[in-house]
Amino acid sequence: MYDDFFVRVEVFFMKLLILSTTLLLVTDVLAVQKAVTEEGEVVLLRDDGTWSYENKPVPELVELTMNPDEFKKSPAANFSLKSSITNLNFWIDPKQWSFKKADENGAAEYDLSLKGGDLYGMVISEQLEVGVETLADVAFENAQEAGSDMRIVNKEYRMVNGLKVIYMEMEGTIQGIKFTYFGHYYSDSSGSVQFLAYTGTSLAQKYESEINQYLNGIALK
Repeated sequence: MYDDFFVRVEVFFMKLLILSTTLLLVTDVLAVQKAVTEEGEVVLLRDDGTWSYENKPVPELVELTMNPDEFKKSPAANFSLKSSITNLNFWIDPKQWSFKKADENGAAEYDLSLKGGDLYGMVISEQLEVGVETLADVAFENAQEAGSDMRIVNKEYRMVNGLKVIYMEMEGTIQGIKFTYFGHYYSDSSGSVQFLAYTGTSLAQKYESEINQYLNGIALK
């Protein structure tokens, strides 16, 4: 029933992969560089790693805080999905999750789904190292393009299995369906990763335990 929707979701996430390839024309302007995307939009790139659209209002900056808790993978998450692009593993409970390696034209490195449920996961990896805050900002910008009412519910730094990641939860309406997205965002010299889960907003509380266990599976190889 939702096949077309999930194809659109994958296309929307695929936009997050083209940060390095859509900047076709770059010129220096003092401390700011201008770039033109494939869609013809002008992007301002700053020396501090931040960016914004030239003709769109700059969103209010919110200082991220560090969650004081330490997050670790569950003992039940005993099966490792290895990234072929970055130096990360993604530990899952194979009794709970089914998965497939994405094809060459897919947006994700892995697609996952909860067995017998309506909870889905995705691993998006790319070789380019991107500032993790920029990575999360790009994710939200693209989410807003998919659903104009998209909003951030929670955004913070977390320590997950020794990795400093950004956790971001956002919700909005796409094609008349209200969805909530959960993600851990991480980047280092080996590349950038978005480790994502999503489900209907009305089901988010039902799957809270499965979502947390899944997201806490991100770890270095």
